[in-house]
Amino acid sequence: MPLRRSLFARLLTVSALVAACSVAATAWIAVQTTSGAILQEQGQNLTADARIYHSLLGYAAAHPTWDGVGKTVRDLADQSGRRIALTTQQRAPLADSAAPEAAAALPDQASAIVDPLSVDTALAAEEAGPSGTPADRVDPRAVGPFRLPAAERTALRQIADRGVACLSESGIASDVVRTESGRPVIQVVGNAPDRLQGTRCATDALDTPTATERKALKALNQLADACLKRQGRTGVDLKLDLSWGQSAEPVPTAVPTMPPTEAPRTAPGIPPQAAARAPAETPGTMPSAAPAPAVSTSEDDRAIASCVGTARREQLSSYVASPALLFISDTGGATVPGFDLSPANTARIAGAAALVLALTVGASVLVGARLVRPLRALTGAAQRMRDGEDTAPVLVTADNEIGRLAATFNDMSAHRARLEAQRKAMVSDVAHELRTPLSNIRGWLEAAQDGVADPDPAFIASLHEEAVQLQHIIDDLQDLAQADAGALRLHAGPVRIEELLGQVAAAHQARAETAGVTLLVPPSPPDRPVPGLTADPVRLRQAIGNLVSNAVRHTPSGGTVTLRAYGSAAGDAVLVDVADTGIGIPAADLVHVFDRFWRAEKSRSRRTGGSGLGLAIVRKLAEAHDGSASAVSVPGEGSVFTLRLPADRPGPDDDATDGATDGAADGRPEGSGQP
Repeated sequence: MPLRRSLFARLLTVSALVAACSVAATAWIAVQTTSGAILQEQGQNLTADARIYHSLLGYAAAHPTWDGVGKTVRDLADQSGRRIALTTQQRAPLADSAAPEAAAALPDQASAIVDPLSVDTALAAEEAGPSGTPADRVDPRAVGPFRLPAAERTALRQIADRGVACLSESGIASDVVRTESGRPVIQVVGNAPDRLQGTRCATDALDTPTATERKALKALNQLADACLKRQGRTGVDLKLDLSWGQSAEPVPTAVPTMPPTEAPRTAPGIPPQAAARAPAETPGTMPSAAPAPAVSTSEDDRAIASCVGTARREQLSSYVASPALLFISDTGGATVPGFDLSPANTARIAGAAALVLALTVGASVLVGARLVRPLRALTGAAQRMRDGEDTAPVLVTADNEIGRLAATFNDMSAHRARLEAQRKAMVSDVAHELRTPLSNIRGWLEAAQDGVADPDPAFIASLHEEAVQLQHIIDDLQDLAQADAGALRLHAGPVRIEELLGQVAAAHQARAETAGVTLLVPPSPPDRPVPGLTADPVRLRQAIGNLVSNAVRHTPSGGTVTLRAYGSAAGDAVLVDVADTGIGIPAADLVHVFDRFWRAEKSRSRRTGGSGLGLAIVRKLAEAHDGSASAVSVPGEGSVFTLRLPADRPGPDDDATDGATDGAADGRPEGSGQP
């Protein structure tokens, strides 16, 4: 084999290429990461910075001044390992995590401006996700005058608890979530608020603004209307979720009155699933006060949203801390020393790369040789098999992929040898079986041609009998060929197995009487009733008829052949027994009774012993019905052949006694030829 097409050469080439690429990549990464002088650690951890910004923003939203923020700054610095400093916009210090004596000068550029009324959208989105950034850039935790006193929180919590209890009685799991303003919100477990519709749980009191919220909302509405009036627009009536409608007292203006609109928005602290709908749509999920204004597409709606945002910032300005500059930096200014790519270091890298390459190539040579050796043995064995030579088993040296391939090849070779032997035996058997009737027909015809025999009715009957026997063999072979090819056609339908057994017994009654054998068809035992059965009645009669013909042939005069049908113990199968009191079958021969052309007595002719195809056909017909055929025998006492067929699956309207076979026994001659 050319070297370029050798598996060994390909394996070696690929291994060497992979090793060279890996060594080169490793060397390049090492040089790039160590030779570059890292002068200063500047790549700030955006997630940590966003967490710091978010924490300080929450402090500013909940406190009117920065007094007392020093502890929060120091805790955040300990958690992040960074220096955190807060100053006013004039850079007057407010808090610094560094000790005064060790504090270095602050950078010229602040990391961010902490203003709860103007949130940094980039840092807010990094911490809370894109959906957590408010549209008007007001921090949701800034609730100001909308914060509920303890008495109102307690009253609303009691209402919410009653609503949760009511929903629980209706089979809806829910919980109470407290928002930043202190207003409780009923949250359905699983985020399925539509399940609240149709319940009788009244939560109107939970949807009604409290006195504190009405007062704050009125002040906010006045500030928003003042902004709109300055623009010559109509005032609006703000609701608690900051959706709006047309004001009850429109302001005289030349601008057309805006139609009522509804634009529910998310309140600070309210869960997104509760804020996605207006309070009137889902009782018991009242959003907290001071939500962000609606985002609209029309010019009037945008103007209203802008005025509502301006009014919110104006209303909240006295409740939140003033804007402050945030500085986040490293605790020290040390740099990471670079790696000097000197000639000595370069030689070390080259030596390590060469060593790795040599080890990889050496290992590839050893592994490749062990891999190719059994493959070559398999190739030689396959070539000998192709040339028709006897193939010795390939030596299996290991339990790996190649070893399993060799074991499978050995099994295939042995199976092929068995099939070849069976093919030769079958050809010989078929030739022998066809030769006998053809020789008889030829002999009689030649005798008639020579004038030795007269073509009288007896002569014609003899020829007809030989032709019928020849037809039997051909039909049996055709059935087996169709079964082997999976082309055996079945016309399944409901079958009354008791009636079918009676038909088979009637068809073989004359032959049994001639042989002095009694045919019996007893009823099914009461404890094993026959379940419903769907099968091809013609093929089933053929299989049972072959068993009966075989039993009658091997039962001496005065014996009995019994046909019995009953259900399996589990009720999932129909069992058909054909039992005889004949000569029986030795245990050594019992395993071969369903083989083709097999006879217990090799000297027996077809006329007395059959062709040896009948039981093979029985097994194929049973397998075509997804069933099986088996036999048990005691020499000198008799044999029992059993067909096991799958029963119909019971249904609500099924009747195991429905269905019947159509027609009498199969008009085709019964196959025989058993041991």
